[in-house]
Formats: sequence, structure tokens, C-alpha cells
Amino acid sequence: MLEAAGLTAIEETVYRLLVGTATASAQEVADGTGLPRDSVEAVLAALRGKGLASPTDRDPLHYAAVPPDVALLPRLQRHADALDKARTAVSDLLDSYRSTRRRHDPGQLIEVITGAEALRQHLRQMQDNARHEMLWFCKAQYVAMPSGSNRAEYDALARGVRYRVLYEQAFFDDEGAVDNVVEGVRAGEVARSVPHLPLRLAVADRAIAICPLVPGGPQGSPQVATAALVRGSSLLEALISLFERYWETAVPLNVSASGGVEGSDGVVDADPLTETDRRLLSLLVAGVADKAIASQMGLSRRTVQRHIQHMMTLAGADTRMQLAWQAARRGWL
Repeated sequence: MLEAAGLTAIEETVYRLLVGTATASAQEVADGTGLPRDSVEAVLAALRGKGLASPTDRDPLHYAAVPPDVALLPRLQRHADALDKARTAVSDLLDSYRSTRRRHDPGQLIEVITGAEALRQHLRQMQDNARHEMLWFCKAQYVAMPSGSNRAEYDALARGVRYRVLYEQAFFDDEGAVDNVVEGVRAGEVARSVPHLPLRLAVADRAIAICPLVPGGPQGSPQVATAALVRGSSLLEALISLFERYWETAVPLNVSASGGVEGSDGVVDADPLTETDRRLLSLLVAGVADKAIASQMGLSRRTVQRHIQHMMTLAGADTRMQLAWQAARRGWL
């Protein structure tokens, strides 16, 4: 049982006997274990060398066990640390092996998944293995995983995985879709909406992606869902870039006090901009610098920047480019 601490079976037998007695001579250990005297002396010397037994002043020579917490726990910790380092080294070797195989074998880069159940299993596995971030394109009408059935997301969110999810507007027409999005956002999901998405997509830790290859869902072929599992490659990088491009121009979704989703249609109830905002926005979109805008409008640069930040907040934009896109989309220009 103590092999993990670096003890052989015979050393463990002798050490256990010492632990159960105050002190013992080599002959007493031999009598207690049934081992030959010569073997016992060699084992006692080995235990002494490993810091598990120490000689006493008694004559003839007796040995006492070093307390297990002093003798064994540090050894176990060293073994655990060595095991962690070995596991990391093996993981690095595996990454290198896979990278080499992928460069010479395209089959290592893309795997075709056929069938709704196989697709669901891979999606669950991706999320179970995710450690940092999941990226999703959610289109209307599911292929293999109906809205609200992805419980793996909540387990991943609970352990700190970040979810960024893009919904196309038609998604909210599906039965129960709004309630499911509300539940996800309240659990920690960061959600945005766009008018239309080009494909379905799930990306885990920017290392692996799944996207269907043929139309599916109720209007496609739900019995034979076919998808591609894409690993580290230029194709995967392109899919991630596609996600980020759509994310930049998407409308952030928030859960209202009444439990609804706000922002999914990109429409505001009233015109929130003043005439000053509109003039400033027109100059900004035209590419005029803040200093020149301030000069033309008779405002300070700080006031100009405060107006821009206010409009970014209204539009749910993180960048000025997003503000320009949202302004055009909302009819502010």
C-alpha cells in the first residue's frame, strides 16, 4: 500500500512492525515478521537511509520508527509533485504528437460526425472538457440539441468556463427559446444577437470546433445530422475569426426585471439621441478626429468623449466601430 511513498513490500512490512512497537532489534523484527535475520538487517539499513527508521542507544542495537507524518507525507508530496510534472510533460508530448500527425494526416484535423446522438455526445464532451471559454452560434431550429436541453453549459459555467453565445433573431421564435436564454444569461452566459448567422458553430477553448456540414433541424434532415469536428488548423482559426467578426457588431442581450430578454430585436422604444448627439455621431462616423469635432461644435474634447461614451452605452457597444454599426442599424444616422 505504501509503494507510492517509495517503499517495497518488505520495507513496508518491517516499517509497520516498528510503528507498532516502541523499539525493536533486528532479531525481534526477524521473529515478528518471519524474515531471515540478514534480510531484516538490510531492510532496516534501507529504512534508515530513507528516513523512516532511526537507531537508538540500546544495546544490542534497536530501531524506532520515524513518525509517519514526518517520514511519509513529505515523500508522498514529492511523488505527487513529480507525477504532476510528468503529467504536464506527457500532455506537452501529446500536443506535439498530434500537431505532427495533423501536418501529415488531414484525417487528424477534421473528423466527420454522423447522427444526432453522436453529435450531442461530442457537444457534451467538448463542454465537459472545456477549461476556459465556449463560443457558440445559435441558429433557429435545432439540429441535434433542442433549446434548453444543454445542461452541460450550466455545469461548465459553475466551474468558471466563460460562455459567449450569439443568437440569430429567428432563434427567439422557437418555443421556449426566450426562457432558455434568460436562464442562461442569469447563470453567467454572455449573450448577443444578430439578424442572421451563416452557420451553426461551437468552439471550445479555441482548440476544437463543431459545425454541421449539411442542413438539419425540423426543416432539414434531423435523422441524419452530419457535422465536422475541426481541430487546430487554419480552418479553426478562420471559424474563430468569423465568430469574433459577428460578435463585434452584435447587440448585447440583457434580462429585464420582468424576466424578458431586452435587445434581441435591436429596436429601442424612443429616439434616445439629442440633436448634439446626432451631429457629433455624423462627424465621428465620417472619420473626423475628436479634436476636430470639438473645434467644429464648440465643445471641449472631454465633452465630446463623454457624448461618445453615452452613445456607446445606449447602443451596447464596446468600441467606436460597434457604435457606428449599431447607429446605422438603429436609424440614428
